[in-house]
Parts: sequence; structure tokens; C-alpha cells
Amino acid sequence: MIRSSWSLLLAGLAALPVAAQAPQPLAPHQRLAREVYRELIEINTADSVGSVTRAANAMAKRFRDAGFPARDVQVLVPAGKPTKGNLVVRYRGRSGSSAKPILLLAHLDVVAALRSDWTLDPFVLTERDGYFYGRGTGDDKAMAAIFVANLLRDRKNGWVPDRDVILALTADEEGGDANGVDFLIDKHRALIDAAYALNEGGGGSLRDGKPFLNSVQAAEKVYADFTLTARNRGGHSSVPRPDNAIYELVDALARVARYQFPVQLNEVSRTFFERTAALETPETAAAMRAVVANPSDSAAVAVLARDPRYNSMLRTTCVATRLSGGHAYNALPQTATANVNCRIVPTSNPREAREALVRVVADTGVHITETIPLGDRGDPIPSPLTAEIMDPVTSITHELFGDTVPVIPVMSTGATDGRRLRSAGIPTYGVSGLFGDPADSRAHGRDERMLVKSFFDGQEFLHRLVHRLAGGQPIT
Repeated sequence: MIRSSWSLLLAGLAALPVAAQAPQPLAPHQRLAREVYRELIEINTADSVGSVTRAANAMAKRFRDAGFPARDVQVLVPAGKPTKGNLVVRYRGRSGSSAKPILLLAHLDVVAALRSDWTLDPFVLTERDGYFYGRGTGDDKAMAAIFVANLLRDRKNGWVPDRDVILALTADEEGGDANGVDFLIDKHRALIDAAYALNEGGGGSLRDGKPFLNSVQAAEKVYADFTLTARNRGGHSSVPRPDNAIYELVDALARVARYQFPVQLNEVSRTFFERTAALETPETAAAMRAVVANPSDSAAVAVLARDPRYNSMLRTTCVATRLSGGHAYNALPQTATANVNCRIVPTSNPREAREALVRVVADTGVHITETIPLGDRGDPIPSPLTAEIMDPVTSITHELFGDTVPVIPVMSTGATDGRRLRSAGIPTYGVSGLFGDPADSRAHGRDERMLVKSFFDGQEFLHRLVHRLAGGQPIT
């Protein structure tokens, strides 16, 4: 669902969209990636009206036609959810290897799109002015198409990695009631169990049309909704009383608006501020370094909190997003409710957030409940920034995009399926090598698009990264 977290965090640093790129002749592996991309874009996989199963079956056919054994290509459909199929492919490594596999994850579902809202047909891949247009071109069918095409290329070229490589293309990351990663963890854990996973959530940012930085998402906040409810016996509006449900709710929401959760940094957010300081103004850079040295430095925290993007990286945030109250124009309200949406740092959890909100609204008469229980999988702790991951990401970034392009770990303030894998004990890294202009992010929006050059650069980046992580004899 994210669309590069970094794109949201550094929108203010971006310049104008990159100039259109002149088309170049495509190599065979690039033509294959484009064909797969087109096929995926042109299968409607939107929740409620599309079919992820159809897309999963189309990709499964490509793998079977390429010679993958049937046992290594499985389309798994939850009971009673015929359009919510998930594809799991195992690319077998060297016989006898004891190394755990690596998992490549991408979701096939997309946000709904209406033809009347778009300049172009959202379910036709259109190449124009240096961009690929279509629903899912950025979120997340680019990575799905790249993973598929790269593994087919590797099979044709005879690559034998030192460990198995697993591909999972899943349903309902964008919403719905049949999340593919949850389903695979619950019902088919052995098929996707891995040392770690590569997923969406990170990516590159362009500045003046040139690569500016490459991000690795290694943590994300936990999503939770809470319902605040004030109840009253009501009465006739001609005889008002101080105990008014709407007033009590408004008082509670005003307290929530003023409350600031404490600063809670983790390995990922701490490293983010350390490295981002080199890209910021002197005042902000000094505040970042001060907060890393001492998270209790209130003056430094205040400087960073002026920017909503950086404030969201410092702490848990909770904000009112929906409001309802009363039942008649001429009656005192018997009930007033509000939804408060929280994005909780990975070192905390929904229970702690609720306890904090209960303290904040104490004595207002407002009751707080969790709107949708998150279950008991445990907290999605940040994935460790190990040299095994960060070194090849950094070296490949420098090889392809220049020695001056920094690699910066990020904590997403939004959500991806990486949270589910981390909670299940599989460290997950959002990294793609797909660069875009943060000011032109169109994921979930009208005329979603991906730079043609960025798509093929991302293909090469992920090809090199998977090979260095999985080992085996290098091939072209």
C-alpha cells in the first residue's frame, strides 16, 4: 500500500518531474518484463470487482511453460474466496544447501479505478512521454512483474543459487477480508518460510531528474483504529443540560489533539535521522543529530515536530478521522462517536496506545474501544540492518546510480504486508531500486504511472540484489 514511504517523507525536497526519456531498444529480458507487466496491469485485480486469482493463474502458467515443476508452482485460494488466490513459486537452489530461502513478496491486488476518473484506461498499459500508465504500475505490479520476469530469465539461463528463492504474489494487501500473507502464514507457512523477505515499501527518490537517495524500509508503524463513544440519556433540546454527549466527545477529542506521545526511536528511525541530517537545513540537521544523541532533548524534538513528516517518525500519532453524533435536530444527543486512527511505533503496541488514550480522556465520560482488533501476532519489531542486506543494497545502488547516492533506512508511517511477515518472525526489507519523483507520487490516485527508465533500472537492481543474496554462479 505504500508506494515509497520515502516519497511521502521527502516530498518537499523534490523538484519538477523528470523529463521524458527517449525510448531505447529493449534487451530480451526487458521485453519479457514489459510483457509480464502488461499482462498484470490488464487483469483487473481491484478488490470486490476484480480477480487476483486470474492474475495468479496467468503468472503460474508462465512458470509452468518455462519448465518449473508443478510442485513448485502453486495457486492457493482461501475457502469461500474464489477471486483471492495467491501464487507461490519455489526456485530450487543447490542440492544439499542448508541455507534458508529468501522470499520475494509482491501483492497483485490494486485500488479500484474508474475509467471516467482517468485520462487513460486504468486497465490498459499505456506507454507515453517516458512513462508507463495504468492502475498498479507503481503499487505494486511493477515489483511483481520484475520478480516474475527475472526468475524466468534465470531459469532460461541455468542459474543455480546457493539457496532456494521463493516468490509469493498475494491478494488483499490493499484491503478486503482475505489478506494473502495472513492466509499463507496461517495455512501454508512451510511454503513461504524464509530467512528474510524483500518487499515493497522502499525505493529511490529523484531530484532534478537524477537519483537523489535510495531507501530501505526495515520497519513500519502499526495501524489501529479506536472508537471514542459518549452516551447520555438524552432529552428535549428545549431543556439543555451540561451533560451533553457531543460536548463530552468534543472535550475528549480536544485533549487527544493536544496530546503528544513520547519520542520512541528504534534502530531504523535512529539511523534514518542520522543519515537524513546530511540532506537537511542546518537547523533541522542539528535537531536530528541532537535527538539521536538524546531523545529527551525537548528543544530538538520541537524543531522536528514542526514538520508533520518528521513528527510522525518520532513517535506514535493518533488523529480523529471520523465523527458522528445525535439522532434528531430537536433532541439532546444520546450518543456521539468518533474514530481515532493511530499509527503506532513498532516498539509499542495497540494496547499501550489505548491505555494512553484512556488516560488522556479520563473524567470526560468517554469510553474507548478498539474498532478492529489486530489479533495477537505480536509486535512487528524492526528488521535488523545487517551487513548481509545493507552492504549489497549499497554497493548495487552505487554501481547503478552513482557513488554519491546514499542508502537510507526508513520506518514507514503507512502499512505494507511487511508488518505481517515481521510479526511472524521473518525479517522484511522494502527495497526496489525503482526511482520516482516524490512530488509526482500517484499510487492509489488518478493516472498512476511509472517512469519507463525507472522500471528497467529497478529490474536490473533487483536482479543483481537477488543474485548477491542467494549466491550461486554469476550469469548474465
